[in-house]
Amino acid sequence: MGDAEPLIRWDWIGRNLPSIQQQALDHLVMAVTPVLLGLVLALPVGLACARWRALYQPTVGLMNVVYSLPSLVVFIVLLPITGLAERATVIIPLTFYSLAVLIPGVVDGLAAVPDSVRQSAVAMGFKPMRRLVLVELPIAVPVVLAGVRVAMVSSISLVSVGALIGRGGLGYQFIDGWQRQFYTPIIVGIVLIILMAVLADGLIVLAQRLLTPWARARRGT
Repeated sequence: MGDAEPLIRWDWIGRNLPSIQQQALDHLVMAVTPVLLGLVLALPVGLACARWRALYQPTVGLMNVVYSLPSLVVFIVLLPITGLAERATVIIPLTFYSLAVLIPGVVDGLAAVPDSVRQSAVAMGFKPMRRLVLVELPIAVPVVLAGVRVAMVSSISLVSVGALIGRGGLGYQFIDGWQRQFYTPIIVGIVLIILMAVLADGLIVLAQRLLTPWARARRGT
């Protein structure tokens, strides 16, 4: 970058806006999909761990091992199976990373249900499935969604690593800027990823408020 080169070239952003929008959409899909898949998988696994506590430590240990694996190494292992520059190559490892966060969240959320509430539901004739859906899971929502918030922000950040294998959404802006020593794409990528994380976190908080109206009523008393 020359001495007279501005830090941000707005004209470059204007010319490349369609590709930036496409990369942002691609980034969002590859970040949100692993969290949704992770939540779908974490619910039954977390329920099993809460029901049979002996499963919990081995499961969490296995997930921690998976979480500790460098994402680039996992991408390389998956390349022969899912292919280069494919969304699946990024989504699969991020799903396992989300599971490592969400399974403890589900187990802790179910453990937070007061035993008196559980016994009251039994006394009212609630069968196990009805008790789970109508009593235990709603009470566990705040703890579960706290895990979802962590998994979502982490996933939005990690997707950019996929640019190293040709599929990283906004991560492409980092590589493009670094290769050309041109800072505008790097700044655009950072700002959009931060905005995406803040927006996603705000939407999850809003969802929690809508799903737990009793919590607001309790704070208001």
